[in-house]
Amino acid sequence: MTQMAATRDAYGTTLVELGEQNHAVVVLDADLSGSTKTSLFAKKFPERFFNMGIAEANMVGTAAGLAAAGKIPFVSTFAIFAAGRAWEQIRQSVAYPRANVKIVPTHGGVTVGEDGASHQSVEDIAIMRAIPNMTVIVPADAVETAAAVRAVAAFRGPVYLRLGRNKVTTIFDDSFRFEIGRGTVLVDGTDLTFVTTGLMTAQAVTAAERLKKEGISARVLHMATVKPLDEELLLDAAMETGAIVTGEEHSVVGGLGGAVAEFLAEQAPTPLVRVGVNDRFGTSGKAEELLKYFGLTHEELEEAARRVLERKRAR
Repeated sequence: MTQMAATRDAYGTTLVELGEQNHAVVVLDADLSGSTKTSLFAKKFPERFFNMGIAEANMVGTAAGLAAAGKIPFVSTFAIFAAGRAWEQIRQSVAYPRANVKIVPTHGGVTVGEDGASHQSVEDIAIMRAIPNMTVIVPADAVETAAAVRAVAAFRGPVYLRLGRNKVTTIFDDSFRFEIGRGTVLVDGTDLTFVTTGLMTAQAVTAAERLKKEGISARVLHMATVKPLDEELLLDAAMETGAIVTGEEHSVVGGLGGAVAEFLAEQAPTPLVRVGVNDRFGTSGKAEELLKYFGLTHEELEEAARRVLERKRAR
């Protein structure tokens, strides 16, 4: 039976573990701790938890000050507010001075669901990618989230670690070792490569299994760290399979697909199809319905694979 767990739940429990191990860890939230799961840390360590209210910019500025004092602040709210309302403070007070602040928003992408377009952040990866000194990570499941939270706590510098609302398929087991800046080949293949992040990686694994029945050999490269990319693995995939399909729960503009396209255009021009939200806002609906509505499914990845293979053969 397929195991399902929410990345935000893994974040909450891992924060408590970190709090027990390191007294420098502090947590700030913008009145959404029940949703972001930082409430678990707040209950365990109330003296190291700060509810900053609906004042995201002030929250980030305060986190930068705590980092300057030697603390390791984790800052959480919804992705739309972290990347949107607090953008200037992230740029000026965190990224510019390389402050040791960990920005960990939840509710990224369209799977926020019924809250609709105003709350569905499909631009945040692009926004954070564009900021110098910022590391951007989008885990595939709860196991990787827990490992990533531990890794960013030990990492020195600004990080944007994007999490979701709903339960997602568990891909990794407890033997998995996360490393910032390193991709993971989940399925080997020779005809094309799926390069995916977040919940789209599970869809890519399913797509590869289904394409195999058609005689198509698809590699699956999970790219949790969107910035910096694992350029070595990506270049190998381009050179060895000759065709790339990217997948992400984010706009096709400026996210993982944009990052992959930029790199390949300079280093190894390769037929490429990007699967994501096609330059539009979200809309209200149930999470699973929205994934289908926006084409964030294994079926769409399979169709993209067929299209990119046609282009590969035509070269």
